Amino acid sequence: MDTTVKALDTNGPATAATLVATDLQPFLHDAVVTLYAPSFVISRPDGQLGGGADGFYHGDSRALSHLTVTAGSIALAPVVGGLRGADRADFRAILRGLGEVTPDPAVALNRRRTVASGRLEESFEVTNAGTQRVGFRLTVTAGTDLAPMERVKTGHAPDPVPAREEGGAGPGGSGLAWSRDGFAVRLVSEPAPDALEAPEGRLSFDVELAPGASWTATLRCTAAHADGDQFPAAPADAVPWRTPALRSADRRFDQWLDQSVADADRLRLVDPRSAEGTGGVDQFLAAGAPWFLTLFGRDSLWAARMLLPLGTELAAGTLRTLARRQGAVADPATEEQPGKILHEVRRSTQNFNEAFAVPPVYYGTVDATPLWITLLHDSWRWGLAPEQVEQLLPHTESALAWIRDQAAGADDGFLRYVDRTGRGLANQGWKDSGDAIRHRDGRLADPPIALCEVQAYAYEAARGGAALLRAFGRPGADVWEEWAEGLATRFRKRFWVEDARGAYPAVALDRDGRPVDSVTSGFGHLLGTGLLNQEESAALAARLTGPDLDSGHGLRTLSSDSVGFNPYGYHIGSIWPHDTAIAVHGLVRAGFPDAAASLAAGLLTASAGFAGRLPELFAGHGAEAGPRPAPYPASCRPQAWAAASSVLVLRSALGLDADVPGGTVTVAPAFAGAYAPLTVTGLQVGGARLAIALAADGTVNTTAPEGLTVVSA
Repeated sequence: MDTTVKALDTNGPATAATLVATDLQPFLHDAVVTLYAPSFVISRPDGQLGGGADGFYHGDSRALSHLTVTAGSIALAPVVGGLRGADRADFRAILRGLGEVTPDPAVALNRRRTVASGRLEESFEVTNAGTQRVGFRLTVTAGTDLAPMERVKTGHAPDPVPAREEGGAGPGGSGLAWSRDGFAVRLVSEPAPDALEAPEGRLSFDVELAPGASWTATLRCTAAHADGDQFPAAPADAVPWRTPALRSADRRFDQWLDQSVADADRLRLVDPRSAEGTGGVDQFLAAGAPWFLTLFGRDSLWAARMLLPLGTELAAGTLRTLARRQGAVADPATEEQPGKILHEVRRSTQNFNEAFAVPPVYYGTVDATPLWITLLHDSWRWGLAPEQVEQLLPHTESALAWIRDQAAGADDGFLRYVDRTGRGLANQGWKDSGDAIRHRDGRLADPPIALCEVQAYAYEAARGGAALLRAFGRPGADVWEEWAEGLATRFRKRFWVEDARGAYPAVALDRDGRPVDSVTSGFGHLLGTGLLNQEESAALAARLTGPDLDSGHGLRTLSSDSVGFNPYGYHIGSIWPHDTAIAVHGLVRAGFPDAAASLAAGLLTASAGFAGRLPELFAGHGAEAGPRPAPYPASCRPQAWAAASSVLVLRSALGLDADVPGGTVTVAPAFAGAYAPLTVTGLQVGGARLAIALAADGTVNTTAPEGLTVVSA
């Protein structure tokens, strides 16, 4: 049957090309992902690697696509398996029938996995708890296609590469090796196998166990690119934040925060261009595993912004990493422009199909530039050292100039985007799948497109940029404040539309300036930015808590009342944790804590359905369809801004804000009483520790750094 599906953007489905059904994007919803960026492992719930996106990856290349264990004709019955932190996992199985003289299992296999940068270790321990001596042959089969990530994502991986036997000194001696195009992989075992078969990739061990005895073998796989890592792993002992500890009346919240921070830790990468004298190497968070384990402008900026209550070091590293790559010239092929902040960086061009390809350094994003400015402003308020802020002000001025020039180039003065390469992202906001921006009747919007949330980002960036310029004695603050007010006036005139439930802002304006009138989660990104007045904010707060958007597990990206709503649609009905967390924070900033509490409660319920590791997105069926959300099968997990959303929700619940230059820290619990008694330690403001305790009766006790006044409202 000649079934076709949409092609894949780097962050979702496009509309320009089709793929045959055999080239479908692999599903990940039941996968176990162990991570230590820039490496990770994807396996089945039983621990086996063998099919789809399974494998050990390093630097956007698949080092192993298969790593399976068998015990001859003896069936392995999986019993339990899963994560132990972010970079480790355990899997237990029973060797059915072996050594059994009663209904009780006798012989068990415990498979332990640990991943580090460029290194996978798999330990196989067999124990005999029975009363009989047992013997069998255990065989590990390894293989790889050495596929680049974009080939894996399209479901069209290359043919397997034959293994070769390779000798070597040290533990394990001889082993298996694969290599192609400067990417080399080696697998060794300790003890050495009793039989090694290449090119089949089989390592066999003859196991004999007396009653009560055990046997262990450890396989170690290493992978490396000849030219090194594009973005190396961050030092394990140089975490750029304080690790928070939350103890609340709702243990789901505690688990969510703990798992999220552990995942964020293992998403850390460093910029090899980091200059000495900046406090060490500059770190940022890779966007997510498996598809986006690299530098993404928008994702890395949002994640750093959400994590500001833990410290400013990650934000500073992210800002500097992107500033070093800030656009300097006009290049139509990459969409680079002077002052523009990039979208993503890869080792090489990603060729998905004839109609869609992304260059190694790609600037196809409209929102990363204003988000960069806002992160610098917010970092300054949370205590980033003035000298570090001042070093980045020339980049701020260049970014502001890009915003000004882009808006001036449009007839209506709004920030717009259009893919001029013909092979890049059709949509260049955070909802960047090709079918994301649509009218209420289902028609796709024609570019150039002006997104509602991007105007809010630009407004906030202009105001924040003005505050920075004024504080550091640089010219232009008044001009940017006037520009922001002009944008707000234009927005109010052009974006607002009305339906039976009242007025709301369109998700975008299309090529002809017509409102794209679908109802979306984008409302949440406008709140608290200053773009809206109180009446407008109240209207959006009511919309966000309506059942068409608030699913009970978080915000749907598209109203369920809209034509084209699809709970499995990447941006047209699914739920994104970061999107909901942004709305929660915006609602609190705008003065609607009750609405924020409802959305936060839904997200917390969803987190429990994913064992505390919220994915990039999940299906938008909602709580009425069942207590646990359905996964979006190809979603990244872990993912940076999904993990960081737990910190933003905690900040919102506590009503936490900082103004270190003004000498204050605000703690005004918005809806944290729902989780009281609550204590959180390991927060940071102005480079020093911050701790907050909220009693069941609402009493707040804050331990703040010396020199900062605690404001309660």
